[in-house]
Amino acid sequence: MARKRKGKRGDNPNRPRFWGKHAVAAALDNPNRTVLKAWTTQEMANFMQFPPEVQVVRAEVTDLARLVPHDAPHQGVVIECEPLEDVWLGDVIAGAGERSTILVLDQVTDPHNVGAILRSAAAFDVDAIVTQDRHAPPEGGALAKAASGALETVPWVRVVNLSRALEELAEAGYWRIGLAGEADMTLAAALGPKRVALVLGAEGPGMRANVRDHCDALAKLPISERMESLNVSNAAAISLYAAATADHG
Repeated sequence: MARKRKGKRGDNPNRPRFWGKHAVAAALDNPNRTVLKAWTTQEMANFMQFPPEVQVVRAEVTDLARLVPHDAPHQGVVIECEPLEDVWLGDVIAGAGERSTILVLDQVTDPHNVGAILRSAAAFDVDAIVTQDRHAPPEGGALAKAASGALETVPWVRVVNLSRALEELAEAGYWRIGLAGEADMTLAAALGPKRVALVLGAEGPGMRANVRDHCDALAKLPISERMESLNVSNAAAISLYAAATADHG
């Protein structure tokens, strides 16, 4: 069974910091997220509902700017928290319904792209995203800001080996479709079974050979010849819409 190592990633002393009202509000609303400390302007302190166990420090905008990367849009609030506990693929599969979509990302490392993909995954009720542990961004402020709260709601499975994870998905009845621009079949034609795993590779190199070999079909998005390819987050959004609206007969 493809699972990430046991234990909490929260043991890492480098705890993530999130900023922006949507990311922070979602973290505060998530019962599985432990928020340790908050820095906030008086205006945002009145807006946010900080629980009593969170240490709240009043700060000026200039103070907050020193807590985040250069020009990061903190919107007057920054928090420090523990990473979420590990999610196991077997648990996601066990909790999935007859109709299910899981998104597999092969070495997509840009936090803005992964954050945007999480946002689309939340919009289309994806059961989980699956990434390789060593080749995916950690939980962090830029990713959480791009996800606009979806980091707290979409299960994120990190595995050691994506090929084994795809084997586990196949055993659970998932039809594995790899997105590839050179494929002969369109995504609409490849969709069919009610359980689907959509596999997207990194921009540029795309899916690695072993990951491609573990797909049941390769499919492309029918984009114009005027554009060679789409950003991976845009491709994910279109693919998830196609899966959500597919006729399964």
